[in-house]
Amino acid sequence: MATYRPDSNTLLKSDSILEYVLETMVYPREHERMRELRLITQRHARGFMGSSPDQMQFFSMLLKMIGARNTLEVGVFTGYSLLATALALPDDGRVVGIDVDRASYELGRPVIESAGVAHKVDFREGDGIAELDRMLAGGGGGGGGGEFDFAYVDADKQRYGEYHERMLRLVRVGGVIAYDNTLWGGSVAMPRDTPSSSEFDRVVRDFMVGFNAAVAADDRVEACLLPLADGVTLCRRVK
Repeated sequence: MATYRPDSNTLLKSDSILEYVLETMVYPREHERMRELRLITQRHARGFMGSSPDQMQFFSMLLKMIGARNTLEVGVFTGYSLLATALALPDDGRVVGIDVDRASYELGRPVIESAGVAHKVDFREGDGIAELDRMLAGGGGGGGGGEFDFAYVDADKQRYGEYHERMLRLVRVGGVIAYDNTLWGGSVAMPRDTPSSSEFDRVVRDFMVGFNAAVAADDRVEACLLPLADGVTLCRRVK
């Protein structure tokens, strides 16, 4: 029987397995600036919101495999994932990052600059849906859609359905969209009234169950659900 783990950054059976993964595959090749920003993020009062290092390693490899140049991210926090993306992109690549919280991003901005990739990062402060709509209308430095190779959504979970519809217009056919936290501590596979889960957890759990089911039935994408970090729903746009 699976155990609900809301306070863990892995769905693996034990944290020791995650430590093995990190110590064997992630930390030995971790960029010095990625390590610096990871530690800054961990010390933040809301450090639990930071993306996991193994997930960022996977995204970095994925971006290189698909030859991404233009990417989009909603939900930036300290910029840890922005830095991972910027380091993976070619010198003429760019990542547009959107978040309502500039203060947290400013903690990571000096590290991004120190890494020599600040010229690839376009941070925009504001509501994710509003900014995406502005981009689709051609007023946000975009051409109105279909120009991004990759998009990563790690923002307000209850609006994932709204993000999905917009990402399908902004990301090119053949491009990839990743949604974070889609297993929500493993709660999606457990009864709604699982002990130790809060009312908020139950609400988000219901949204994730519905979102994953909708993506699975969406013929506009080819999708898979990865038990990586807190769950990543990965979509390749096919039409």
